[in-house]
Amino acid sequence: MRQKSLLNTVGRVSVGGWTAMLVTALALLATFASDGLTEELDFGSVTERHVMVPMRDGVKLSVYLYFPGGDGPWPAIFEQRYASLSGRSTRLSAAKLAESGYVVALCNFRGTHLSEGKYVGYRATQWGDLRDGYDLCEWLGTQSWSTGKVGTFGSSQGGYVQNYLAVTQPPHLVCQHMTDTGLSLFQEGYRIGGTSRPERFASLTDLCRNPDDAITLLEEWYRHPHYDEYWQAEDASRHFDKMNVPCFTIGSWYDFMNQGSIASFQGRQSRGGSNSRGQQQLLIGPWLHGRSNKGNKVADMTYPENAAWNVEEHMIRWFDHYLKGVDNGIEQDPTVRYYVMGAIDEAGAPGNVWRQAAVFPPEATITPMYLLEEGALSATAPTADEGATSFVSDPRLPMEMPGRSFLRARDPRPFESQPDVRTFTTPVLTEPVEWTGRVKAELYISSTAADTDFIVRVSDVYPDGRSILIVDYPWRARYREGFDHEALLEPGQVYKLAFPVGWMSQIFNKGHRIRVTVASSGYPLYEPNPQNGKPATIEFPDDAVKAVNSVHHNRIHASRIIAPVVSR
Repeated sequence: MRQKSLLNTVGRVSVGGWTAMLVTALALLATFASDGLTEELDFGSVTERHVMVPMRDGVKLSVYLYFPGGDGPWPAIFEQRYASLSGRSTRLSAAKLAESGYVVALCNFRGTHLSEGKYVGYRATQWGDLRDGYDLCEWLGTQSWSTGKVGTFGSSQGGYVQNYLAVTQPPHLVCQHMTDTGLSLFQEGYRIGGTSRPERFASLTDLCRNPDDAITLLEEWYRHPHYDEYWQAEDASRHFDKMNVPCFTIGSWYDFMNQGSIASFQGRQSRGGSNSRGQQQLLIGPWLHGRSNKGNKVADMTYPENAAWNVEEHMIRWFDHYLKGVDNGIEQDPTVRYYVMGAIDEAGAPGNVWRQAAVFPPEATITPMYLLEEGALSATAPTADEGATSFVSDPRLPMEMPGRSFLRARDPRPFESQPDVRTFTTPVLTEPVEWTGRVKAELYISSTAADTDFIVRVSDVYPDGRSILIVDYPWRARYREGFDHEALLEPGQVYKLAFPVGWMSQIFNKGHRIRVTVASSGYPLYEPNPQNGKPATIEFPDDAVKAVNSVHHNRIHASRIIAPVVSR
């Protein structure tokens, strides 16, 4: 069934795959091209209005405006997305923000929904010839109803564009409020650890006025497999010195994009402009990716009520201070607040508390945890001259990670029990252990193939056997020397593969165990590596290679996880 699923997924059919997907997308085109407002909603005193705002090249973007009652002028806050803005909850949320005395603007990327022009991903929102975010900000700041002060908000795609906007320095931009954001689309979006996800992004055809735009863009990405000038040109982490506004950044421990949220805070806080350095704030909680899901119930986990965070309420406080001059003390709030996760439903378990800090991450003792024979995980290094754990990696029969969303805060035992997945687990802990910081992997690997992937996961194993996934990350072996070039494997030779697994703050309670899971595939979440050593292609190749992969754990090649252990 896996082979059939892999070869017949939309956009991957070997015969006429792109044609079939294009026909389907064209059938949906009329629906998305008329993505207007079809439902009348009661917004109370707030007025909703749709306008088409011209950009510097004459293309007009679709913008929904929400005006508070009474007479202006008002400050403006805006969000940019390629996703639909016409949904009921989106409109009601915008109207609620407007009630606090702001004109709220929701804008779709060019080429999506009602916005004119060609869809080019985020490229038109950055610092090239097209600067749609800049133009939108300046349009909002110069309207007769505007005070001239503009802020931005949004999560995920609405977070990326805020980093891009900040680099362009529009004169009317005063402050920003980002959730689960990113900086580099090569590192945190279209690619992850060098792996590709064409099935995930082929679905963008559903959002484009012309579905062929998304196909063209996907093909363009595949012409740039490495981190070259193409990807550097839209990497905001290269331009922190041009970011020059206060920003409140929210990250989520169970979101792989937390790396982007933390890096955004760190870069702006230490390397930003004079109005950026020292004026950032960071909040990290026990949540999944998204803006409206920062409660205490997260997938399989129910944390104490103190884990919940009201994003909209805090946004208003932030904007009130910076856009209206309200002296509400928000600039005196802690620079960093992060939630230290602990066991749930265990009386007296340490953790599940907020901590404050001036910098992030906190000091920690870098502690190796070694992968050993028979699935053991230990702080004691191996002493044997030989030792390795091997498994099959067959891209046509990949291990299964269902869905396209990341599966953290859930029990991954169904994945751990699959035949080509290996786990390494500590003995039962006699005392609580805290890891706060960035967990890294240093694997010594070999393969019978010229290229392969390794996925590493860290879980908290409860006394009842539940294995709650905290962080995970893939890495493509050909990029072990850096993403700017590839270095294929010589079959049978041992190589060091070092990469970050993820940020976390977790107290593993006594009676629990710590588990590291290693695999080479997890479909459909991660696209299987064909392992043929050839350049990646959109269509899955006919010459994919089955391999035997090994993780070495001996005196010379001691594979390990690097843990940031915090003592209290």
